[in-house]
Amino acid sequence: MTQLSNSLAAADIATSLHPYTDARALEENGPIIIARGEGIHVWDTAGNKYIEGLAGLWSVAVGFGEKRLADAAYKQMNLLPYYHIFAAKAHEPSIRLAEKLVEISPEPLTRVFYTNSGSEANDTVVKLVWYMNNALGRPAKKKFLARTKGYHGITIASGSLTGLPNNHRDFDLPAIPVVHLTCPHFYRFGLEGETEAEFTARLLAELEAVIEREGADTIAAFIGEPLMGAGGVMVPPEGYWPGVEAICRKHDILMVSDEVINGFGRTGERFGCETYGFTPDIMTVSKQITSSYMPLAAVLFTEEIYNAIADNSHKIGTFGHGYTASGHPVAAAVALENIAILEERDLMNAANRLGPRLQAGLRQYADHPLVGEVRGAGLIAGIELVADKATKAPFTPIGRVGAQAAVFGHAEGLIFRAVGDTLALCPPLIVTEADIDQIVEKMGRALDRTAEWLAAQG
Repeated sequence: MTQLSNSLAAADIATSLHPYTDARALEENGPIIIARGEGIHVWDTAGNKYIEGLAGLWSVAVGFGEKRLADAAYKQMNLLPYYHIFAAKAHEPSIRLAEKLVEISPEPLTRVFYTNSGSEANDTVVKLVWYMNNALGRPAKKKFLARTKGYHGITIASGSLTGLPNNHRDFDLPAIPVVHLTCPHFYRFGLEGETEAEFTARLLAELEAVIEREGADTIAAFIGEPLMGAGGVMVPPEGYWPGVEAICRKHDILMVSDEVINGFGRTGERFGCETYGFTPDIMTVSKQITSSYMPLAAVLFTEEIYNAIADNSHKIGTFGHGYTASGHPVAAAVALENIAILEERDLMNAANRLGPRLQAGLRQYADHPLVGEVRGAGLIAGIELVADKATKAPFTPIGRVGAQAAVFGHAEGLIFRAVGDTLALCPPLIVTEADIDQIVEKMGRALDRTAEWLAAQG
């Protein structure tokens, strides 16, 4: 590392607490400091070049260094660098973006509320639904249904909806009324001898049983990622989402589609709910809305929900919720330009064009001695590592082998995310066939090096 990187590393160790990081291990090993990015690549301060195989955090759709986004931000900075949308104020970027989001989203979604992150968006969903049900005289209808291994954020409410143990452990979560259902991942949670269709039927029967047990009049909404991302890239079984929607409609339970990772073309359609065949009442988006060049997220919802909330705000005299940077003009301007690029370059169709090449390339490793399952859809994929292919037995402790595989990935010039022992990939939508071939090749070398390391460990 250079002297500059050493100095930065020391300062980082001395001053920062990193998310999703073992703080003591960071103190010992130091950070990898990323200095710049261009296209699908980033470089660290030591000059090492990497393919950013996770698009940052599932989010840099147009790649790094897109000048049009920088220009959009600069132009808006000079015109109106900040203004709020509280107390009946507005500005053009947030208005135009809301119009655009309604235009490209599933038909029932007609209203937009802005937040700064996916976590805040899902937190806001909880408050919106509670507020609405109170306004409609249904104060008991407050519970949420979510799924084990689902990920919806890390604020108090969204972190409660999340179904991952480390997001709850020692944070006193869940802190809201939420029931976590079985994770819809057939490979890991299907019973011995059970078909995928039988697995789907069992999950739907569980949903019905939970509703009967809890009481439909106490359940406000069902929230889920169409394809589960941060829990380990889990594709829903055939018929799952239409079945869930039918049950929720029968019991007057709202459907919330968390599109923070799925949205803007990642699974093949514009939104994951369209890929998997269900129509939400509420949808949350973030990440690829600006390619994460600026923090921004949004909640989209139906006119029916809006009317209940609007009536109550008139009764009270205000809608008492919002953020200083809600609809930030610079973030909104960047989002508008980002969506324009996605449309002009047909990037929201990239997963249909290039996804089969990524999925087929990675599936050649299905016979690798460490690989239990290769899964995914479009331009999002996961490779689950197991200790025993025949029994699907995981490594103990879970995560140690995945973390080492990520180290070898870095050494090969490929950044991916180890979610436990699942190696997750989600490259920028600008990826090419040649880029995909490199990703597949580098992943193969990382797998082989991990196998050699395990053999050496005995």
